[in-house]
Amino acid sequence: MRLKSLIATVAAGVLLAGAAHADPLKIKIGWITVPTSLAPILLAKPELATHHGKTYELEPIHFAGTAPMITALGTGDLDIADLAYASFALAIQNGRMTDLRVIGSTLQDGHPGYLSNGFMVLKDGPIKTPADLKGKTIATNVIGAGTDIAMRAYLRRIGLEDKRDYTVIETDFSHMIPFLLEGKADMITTISNIRQDARAIEKARVLFTGADAMGGSIQILFPVARTAYIAKNRAALVDYLEDEMRELRWYLDPKNREEALAIISNFTKIPVAAMQAWVFTTNDLYRDPNLLPDLDSLQRNLQVQKEAGFLNIDIDAKKYADLSMAKEAAERLK
Repeated sequence: MRLKSLIATVAAGVLLAGAAHADPLKIKIGWITVPTSLAPILLAKPELATHHGKTYELEPIHFAGTAPMITALGTGDLDIADLAYASFALAIQNGRMTDLRVIGSTLQDGHPGYLSNGFMVLKDGPIKTPADLKGKTIATNVIGAGTDIAMRAYLRRIGLEDKRDYTVIETDFSHMIPFLLEGKADMITTISNIRQDARAIEKARVLFTGADAMGGSIQILFPVARTAYIAKNRAALVDYLEDEMRELRWYLDPKNREEALAIISNFTKIPVAAMQAWVFTTNDLYRDPNLLPDLDSLQRNLQVQKEAGFLNIDIDAKKYADLSMAKEAAERLK
């Protein structure tokens, strides 16, 4: 009996030792730009990522937009995707990913007191009202993106339809201002840095905003994961969200602003001076320090998308959310 007991004790010890030295979970997370996403610069301040290398390791993977992340989620090449309300809805409707869950918040457009992305025209140009866009050309970053859907929904409400009444062309955000100034587009889609660009301030004006188009604030970007992945790796995901929350709060703290902008500049190669007026200020989109999305706004965004004819099904935003991990992470940081 003693021998059996000793063998059992040794075996248990071996199992515990193996568990203690298990490899950290590798989390493949999608990102598009920095500082919209902070994942690629998490280790710029390693003291903030207290669980990294222990329970998880982050593998940021760059994407041009949210739509390709849907495919990567479906093939298992991505564990967490940063989706817009439009791509999220299409993943559920067209991709039949009914197991997607919203697990946090990245950006909220038009949050009270903060910026809403605008659609800009020339100050001295012929476009005085949205109705003047008839027969004109509009530049969007990606057809089907959240900003693109917002624009189309707004114009549909005033009786303007794509192809019949106006033309849509695609270009990346870095070309938006040149397209407008050179007459290649009569209206452009903008984000925070474009709104603050000296050329835009001098030559352009906002015709309407995303919040105007969607009838209020927009839950524009948010991380999602699939239920099986969450169930299998919940503990490590809570650890990751805790680290991300700690990182975000550090970047949002005004006393860290100089160092924060230097880190972002080093990664993006954008001069600090070009970011001073907007990054992590009220001239930027809103970031919730507890990583909690505005599900009421998301529900309204999905409804507008359906009413505009870009979605065929009803989606209950709260049914597709699991915020328990973000809330647990926030409790740890109290």
